[in-house]
Amino acid sequence: MSGGSYESTVPEELGDPAVRGAEVPEPGAVTIVVPTFNESANVRELLHQITETVPGLLPCEVVFVDDSTDDTPEVINEAAQDCPFPVTVLHRDKPVGGLGGAVVEGIKAAGSDWIVVMDGDLQHPPSLVPELVATGERSSAGLVVASRYIKGGSRAGLAGSYRVAVSRGATWLTKSLFPRRLHGISDPMSGFFAIRRSAVTAEILQPLGYKILLELAVRSRPREVTEVPFVFQDRYAGESKSTAQEGLRFLRHLVGLRTASPLARMIVFGLIGVTGFLPNLAGLYALTSLGMHYVPAEILANQLGVLWNFFLIEHLCFRERRGHRKGWDRISRFALLANADLVLRIPLIALFVGQFGMHALTATALALVTTFVLRFVGTEALVYLPRRKPRRGERGEEEPAEPARRAA
Repeated sequence: MSGGSYESTVPEELGDPAVRGAEVPEPGAVTIVVPTFNESANVRELLHQITETVPGLLPCEVVFVDDSTDDTPEVINEAAQDCPFPVTVLHRDKPVGGLGGAVVEGIKAAGSDWIVVMDGDLQHPPSLVPELVATGERSSAGLVVASRYIKGGSRAGLAGSYRVAVSRGATWLTKSLFPRRLHGISDPMSGFFAIRRSAVTAEILQPLGYKILLELAVRSRPREVTEVPFVFQDRYAGESKSTAQEGLRFLRHLVGLRTASPLARMIVFGLIGVTGFLPNLAGLYALTSLGMHYVPAEILANQLGVLWNFFLIEHLCFRERRGHRKGWDRISRFALLANADLVLRIPLIALFVGQFGMHALTATALALVTTFVLRFVGTEALVYLPRRKPRRGERGEEEPAEPARRAA
């Protein structure tokens, strides 16, 4: 689709955001990406409101990425018959990455200059879509966020004080963890935004859960970002998909984003190693209390610390890399490195004392630092880096074809 000039016959003094969007000549065409999970009661009204407010101002297409277990795809296809724009349904049998993963699939499928991401429950007003694109065109921004927290915006649609408190807390936490990346974004929890197709590389995104804007802002934030106020609406029908499980996924996602840099990952790796002393000491106490000699007891207790560290490192440092090797392979390699640490440390201390004349305490501290760095580098390189894939033509293997998407 190509952009064009679209004039509105509605008086500008009405203040409709869609009318203000028409002030920009030849706005870029827009792909509206809507992730859905069991939203059959909402999608018909959503398409109706998009039809009423968007196509008259700029050309559009709608891409639903659906993870539903109900009849949502069938309802979309039926309602699409009355729409004056293309409607596509990409149904995923496996909801990899949750709602954020669905958005990434929609971004990959988009064919327009602009992509607007919005929920399917009508808490994000479709009438604001032209204003998001128009604001981006006027300001030459790569990302336009619909914010509840600037003048003119409101979170009125959040049901109950509990959800308001959770939203406030999540916003404060994310802005505290990423002050530079989220500078100028007042509502990083917003699921309603417009982004230029040229400003995002979908392949580098690693979403987990429903906060895809946070993922975009941290991993591939465009240089120019602006905001538009919006009033968060009441859900049109059905129940919220926000659950305690989604909250835990959000926290895991935050940790994964925060530990994306090698330095941050090394710091977290070290902190996790410190916590490993707790199960180690508890196991040693339990085994010696049962009458076991302290040497074999220490060896066995150390394995408890290894398992503890492996579990936390898997989920907090290298979550996105677990698919490179099978679980038994990862834990075997990790345990080998962790126990080699103990074997290597004593000869290192002897070397520092005997050859360099260090005090035993200084030598021990230096040996701890050295083996820690070696263990971190070894863990990253030997446990979590992907295996080298054969190049085209090696061993007569060919590159596998990309699997085709299913369209409902």
